[in-house]
Amino acid sequence: MLQDFLSLLFPEICHACDQPLARGEHYICTECNVKLPYTDLHVHGATELNYLQQRFWGKVPVRFAFSYLHFRSKGRVQRVLHKLKYKGAQELGEHLGKRYGALLYDHGYAAHFDLIVPVPLHRLKLRRRGYNQSEGFAKGLAEALQVPWSSKVLERAVDTDSQTKKSRLDRWQNVEQVFLVKQAEEVKGKRILLVDDVLTTGATLEACAHALLQHGCSEVSVTTIAAA
Repeated sequence: MLQDFLSLLFPEICHACDQPLARGEHYICTECNVKLPYTDLHVHGATELNYLQQRFWGKVPVRFAFSYLHFRSKGRVQRVLHKLKYKGAQELGEHLGKRYGALLYDHGYAAHFDLIVPVPLHRLKLRRRGYNQSEGFAKGLAEALQVPWSSKVLERAVDTDSQTKKSRLDRWQNVEQVFLVKQAEEVKGKRILLVDDVLTTGATLEACAHALLQHGCSEVSVTTIAAA
């Protein structure tokens, strides 16, 4: 009864539509869960039907390229990402990771990964924000897929400018020499699932994948919460 009373005074809000959550709902309401623009790219695997896979062709060898949601400006997905990155909704990333990880697990992808690695933030940005939004997503994926994850493999050595308004060439030049592999022994011979929050041109993921491959990982796959 006390919990019900507190819920009336301070209702939890859906991160996708900002409406109060009903009893039993968590983070995202049932209506938004139905209406979110899911990509279903995991159904296509590494085939030509996977448009995200094609973004990496001729740039870096990627085994699988997935994203949970289509990014749409001023829609539910943009609100979810904004809450995750800038409004302290740290647990939301883990929740999304568990949901998408369950789908990947059901389609047999757990057998393709040895280690899950989130794209790191620079230490100054991490200090300002207090958390890395990609780590929560990686943690949720790892739990659902039953695959280990580590935030200590990659390091962002340079605090780059925001990628949001840059061209593809500018994005690549902005991250080309940014990422370092801190624990080469942890990646050697491993099939790595590289995780980020949003994929636009793919420049950040390409740079991370190149660094991992140069240090001996056997293959890299990528997945994000959303893709533009």
